[in-house]
Amino acid sequence: MEDLANFSVEYAQKKGAKYAEARVENTSTTGIVLKNGNLEASTFSTYDGLGMRFIVQGKLGFVSTNGLDSKAKIKRLIVEAIKKTKSSKKYGEKLTLADDTAHQDKYEVKQKNNLLDIDIDEKIKWIMESEKAIKSSGVNVPARFIGYSDHMTTEHLVNSDGTAITATVPKVNMYYLLTIAENNKVTQRYSGKGGSGGWEIPESWDLNKLFTEEVVSMKTNLVKGVKTPKGIMPIVCGPEVTGIMVHESAGHPYEADRIFGREAAQAGESFITKKMVGFNIGNEKVTVVDDPVLENSYGYYKYDNEGVKARRKFLIKNGMITEFLHNRETAHHMGLESNGSSRATDYDKESIVRMSNTFMLPGKVSEDDLFKDVKKGVFIKNFMEWNIDDKRLNQKYTGAEAYLIENGELTKPVINPVLEVSTTKLYHAVDEVANNLELFSGNCGKGEPMQGIPVFMGGPSILLKGLRIK
Repeated sequence: MEDLANFSVEYAQKKGAKYAEARVENTSTTGIVLKNGNLEASTFSTYDGLGMRFIVQGKLGFVSTNGLDSKAKIKRLIVEAIKKTKSSKKYGEKLTLADDTAHQDKYEVKQKNNLLDIDIDEKIKWIMESEKAIKSSGVNVPARFIGYSDHMTTEHLVNSDGTAITATVPKVNMYYLLTIAENNKVTQRYSGKGGSGGWEIPESWDLNKLFTEEVVSMKTNLVKGVKTPKGIMPIVCGPEVTGIMVHESAGHPYEADRIFGREAAQAGESFITKKMVGFNIGNEKVTVVDDPVLENSYGYYKYDNEGVKARRKFLIKNGMITEFLHNRETAHHMGLESNGSSRATDYDKESIVRMSNTFMLPGKVSEDDLFKDVKKGVFIKNFMEWNIDDKRLNQKYTGAEAYLIENGELTKPVINPVLEVSTTKLYHAVDEVANNLELFSGNCGKGEPMQGIPVFMGGPSILLKGLRIK
């Protein structure tokens, strides 16, 4: 595989590419789906392939193949791809990449219990614990959809600047959609778990506790919930709500390819402009980072798919916009070095600007401290749905599990409180930030064809003031 990556880069250069990079990937996956307690599917697959990007005559080309048994075939693909790229119409300036240090490295996420050593029957038995927990709770859950997947990927990245990196990263993911029905009323809950590592990661999730707490709290809100009070009042958002807010309104709009308009026809645009570095967008207590080097995180990587060494990025620091998410192309447009934000889901997808683990940094006070001075307000612990416009400016969040705050205490559950707010108002409304940081997994969609990339999102509980609940 390493030989094929080197061969492809060298051959593309011989055929006129000013720059070339090749990613050769091997992935083994397992998938399990439970629907209403029945095993709907258990899948196994192993695949490998080659993806190449190159620059010729100032234009970017991309080609991929899963036919790795013939160098002659790879030669033909490269020749044809370069020919098509040369004949394509060029828009704008010639494409140039920011300079980067060449890296030679080999790294692996260690597993205490190797995913490939765990029999499928054991994985099925494990996920069936969710069904036992739901049934023993006594809650009526007529529709239950639970999925599990794991991926073991080894990738060899080589480029014409001298970079050569081998990475082996195992990832695990579980997601669920539950429908609760009581007294002719229905509610739903969607969430999940994820991480990088071996079988020890899902074993740590305690499915019995997770699913019991989920369905019991959903039933309580559905049966005992009161109407949400309307108007301007203090709002406390739990870590999950903070996480989706940060992901949608401080992650996506800071992707530099959106800022420059590349994603406009696919995933949308951004209200941010390249001149807004240094702009005060929120309270000084707000700091948002994107950090791919968190150990065992779902969005973990040590080097991005352009071979740039990963690091923590401060998107917002003390309320000020600090930096954007860049690949080498967008970094060049701003006279910067890439901060290692170029990712692709598979060998046959072009790497583009992506988030990794995006979250708000915690403060110093406890979550209880956020409630104590609130005479009347709402605590939105987690969310049922969210929506945001293409420029990531105007947004809406609907609570799932939520409660009244009365005289500093959580009292009655409330039904589906709705918060609608603009991004700039949201971050200026943050009055206090708690110390209870939590991170949640997701598969973030972007690109054409669509790429669902593993990420964490999260933060602590936050107190918002001056906003309206509907």
